[in-house]
Parts: sequence; structure tokens; C-alpha cells
Amino acid sequence: MTLVSFNMYAEDTLSVQKSSMQMVYYDAAEFPLLGKAIKDSRPLYSRLPDSLKNKIRPALWNLSQNTAGLSIRFRSNSTRIGAKWEVRLNNSMNHMTATGVKGLDLYCLKDGKWRFVNSGRPTGKQNDAVIIANMEAKEREYMLYLPLYDGIVSLSIGIDSLAEISQPKIQKSYRNKPIAFYGTSILEGGCASRPGMASTNIISRLLNRETINLGFSGNAFLDLEIAEVLGQVDASIYVLDFIPNASVSQIRERTIPFYRIIRKQHPDVPIIFVEDPVFTHAVFDQKIAQEVADKNKALGYIYRVLKEEGETHIFMILSKNMLGTDGEATVDGIHFTDVGFMRYVNLLYPILEGILK
Repeated sequence: MTLVSFNMYAEDTLSVQKSSMQMVYYDAAEFPLLGKAIKDSRPLYSRLPDSLKNKIRPALWNLSQNTAGLSIRFRSNSTRIGAKWEVRLNNSMNHMTATGVKGLDLYCLKDGKWRFVNSGRPTGKQNDAVIIANMEAKEREYMLYLPLYDGIVSLSIGIDSLAEISQPKIQKSYRNKPIAFYGTSILEGGCASRPGMASTNIISRLLNRETINLGFSGNAFLDLEIAEVLGQVDASIYVLDFIPNASVSQIRERTIPFYRIIRKQHPDVPIIFVEDPVFTHAVFDQKIAQEVADKNKALGYIYRVLKEEGETHIFMILSKNMLGTDGEATVDGIHFTDVGFMRYVNLLYPILEGILK
């Protein structure tokens, strides 16, 4: 009898252990989504509203389905945080990590600052990962960054079966008056090792302010429809970093019309222009060096014209010292590594902070 009783007890204990090891999943759509230019627009995990699908260039629309700059905020007392997610295209790139392209990044609010927890590493189109385990069971605030170079079809957050998940209680990042960015593949996040290292995400954490990432890889050609979207954002600052994609003729012909659309909606909001980076391989590639010089000269001329016309709430960020002098800030001479993104942020951050103050 004693042996039977022991076996029954052991089975019951094992059953409880198995139960506590189970994870339950909650649709991420139930929690706040940060980083959208047009709040509550559809599709949910799209950076542009579906009303633009047949109005803008197909390349722009397709790139807008990448979830660069988007993040989910939630709160939980779970000892583990997991995720299941399906990406749209299962993209892969030969100069960017899979974690950056289609992975997730979990951050936790610790001592008032966002601290990196771990990444959700992708395995394909369908993904299932325990991002962190073995934590003390206490309530914490979390932020989950979404992929930079792929889109999300579905996303659910996993926690212990006996734990709770709820809406965030602490307003971080501050959602009123976001900073709106427009730009290229670099702005979109190429080639950060993971989503949290994209420049707009770093800046958002440093300034405790929501950021809008309208970076479109290879397609920042000053499309006026994007200026209209930016004009609908009640932003504190607009950062226009399109020079790496735009040609000299596009800079000359389209910059002022693009600018005017935003300025008409926001007469007093600061607008910042960013020069073309002095790419690391421009030290050797004379054609690239000349192209950078010509583009920055064209932007400088536009900036002077606007200033002479009486525009006062405009700024120019020069790129001379953006990437340092050691040549170690890019993965391919152009797209930033995490080092490059930190140097870019170190250039922009004091200026943005000063304007906000």
C-alpha cells in the first residue's frame, strides 16, 4: 500500500510539474502596438494604411509591410516569455542576420530604463521560441520589437500557464508627439544584428518617446504620398534622411514640394535634414565619394534656399563625423552595423534632445 501511495503521489507531482511547464499564448493584437504612423490603420502590422495600397508604387507598399520600428507593449509576472510568429515572406539577406531580418527582440523595463532581455531567433516562416526562462515570478513591463526586413502575419506571446499577462501600466515610450523619421534601407534598420539596434528604436529608448520609422529600402525617392502620411502624424520632430537613395535631380526637384506638404500641416514643428553618410568605402571608391559630395551639395543648396525664404524651424545634420574614422561602422561599405547605428544615434541624439527641451 505504501508503494502504491508513493507511486500515486509521484504521478500527481509529475502531473503538476508538467502543467506548470506548459505555456499559454495570447494574441499580440490585444496589446498596444507602437510605431504606426496612422493609429488604428489596417493592416495591423503595416506601416502604411491600406488606403494607399493602390495609390503608391508597388515597391513602397511591399516595403511598408515590413514591421521596422513597430513594437508590442505588455506586462506579465511569468517566469518565461515566449513567442510564436509567422512572417510574410521568410526573407533572407546575405549581409544581415536572420534575427535582424525576421526575428524578435524582447526588452524589459529595469530601474526606469529599457534593458535588452534576449532575441526570438527565427527558424523559417513559422517560428516558435522561448525568449527568456528561469526568471523570478514578479510583474515586469516588456517591449517586444518586431522584424526589420519582413512582415508579420500573426504573432502571439507565450507565458506560464499559471501566470498573468496584462496591459502595460507604465507609459514608456511616451506616445504623444512622436518623432517621425523618413528614409532609406539604413533607416529601416539595415543591417542591425537585431531589431532593437535599429536607430529609431535606440532613439526611442533613449528619449522615452515613440518613434515612427518610414524607412523604405532602396526607395526613399521623396514620393509625395509619403509626405502626406508624415503630415498626418502629430509629431514633435520630423527627421528626413533620404539622401542615400535620392538622385541629385530628385533632391533638386522633389525636396521642397515634399517639405511643403509637411510644413503646411505643421507650421512650427522642427524638420531636420540629414546629409548623406560619408560611406566607409568612399575612401577608396572615387565614384561613390563624388556621388556623396554631389548629393550633399544639392541638399545644402535646398537648405539655404529654405532659410533665405524665412524658414526658421529647420535644421541640417552634417555627416562628416557620423561613422567615425576607423572604417568599422558598416557591413558592406554602406549599411550600418550595430557600431554604425550607435555612432549615428550619438550624432542625432543630442540634437533631438535639445530640440525637445
